[in-house]
Amino acid sequence: MLLKFTKMHGAGNDFVMLDGVRQHIELTPEQLRLLADRHFGVGCDQILIVEKSVNKEADFRYRIFNSDGGEVEQCGNGARCFMRFVHEQKLTAKREIMVETHCGLISPRLEMDGRVTVNMGAPIFEPSRIPFDSGSCAASEPLEVEGKTLRISALSMGNPHAVQVVDDVEMAPVRELGPIIEHHRRFPNRVNAGFMQVMDRHHIRLRVFERGAGETLSCGTGACAAVVAGIRSGLLDSPVNVATRGGTLSIAWSGDGTAVMMTGPAITVFSGEINI
Repeated sequence: MLLKFTKMHGAGNDFVMLDGVRQHIELTPEQLRLLADRHFGVGCDQILIVEKSVNKEADFRYRIFNSDGGEVEQCGNGARCFMRFVHEQKLTAKREIMVETHCGLISPRLEMDGRVTVNMGAPIFEPSRIPFDSGSCAASEPLEVEGKTLRISALSMGNPHAVQVVDDVEMAPVRELGPIIEHHRRFPNRVNAGFMQVMDRHHIRLRVFERGAGETLSCGTGACAAVVAGIRSGLLDSPVNVATRGGTLSIAWSGDGTAVMMTGPAITVFSGEINI
């Protein structure tokens, strides 16, 4: 199967973009893993497939697959790359579109400076909808990990997140604790583990260990989750600049029941064809 693709990244979080509108795409988990492999394939954190929407309110639908071949619900950096991709591929001339995802509708907007703003919807705190077993809607709650009690904020931005505050994000045990938190029994669908250092009330540094992908240079939904967690805990004020290892995102949130707005870069790296 010969596939046309475009390689993109959003603050270092990289993607293989596939046009499922003008070509038929049906890939097995094994083929997805090969496509994402950095030695034998194109290489990426996630694969995004653009499709026609079945929802009359939406312009497009997208599906997101992690590098392990598993499908996930949402991806903030991917949403920005999606907007730039459909615009550059002339699939739409609109600068703002409505997109159908596994977790509902989102509305990315291409700004005049080339960055993309995405309405990520309102965060979810209800434990059963995250999902998070035996949790509450509290801004912070305990999580037993390796014999220690961590304080985490559990919430969903269309996908589950567990955010903790650390003194120094560069020294944080992301690669050691990340996979343990990801597979913690209290998160039945696994979870993205965020490690946040508060610099001041409008700036944080962040690292995220993502489900099915490991630590990435940036995580859009993770940035949204961290800012929401910080505001709810009284540590931050909107808007907040989130410095990741791959770049900076700007996140704004006005409080419970309101949508999180994320603005950041979306960069095209190269296009090509690969025989899967």
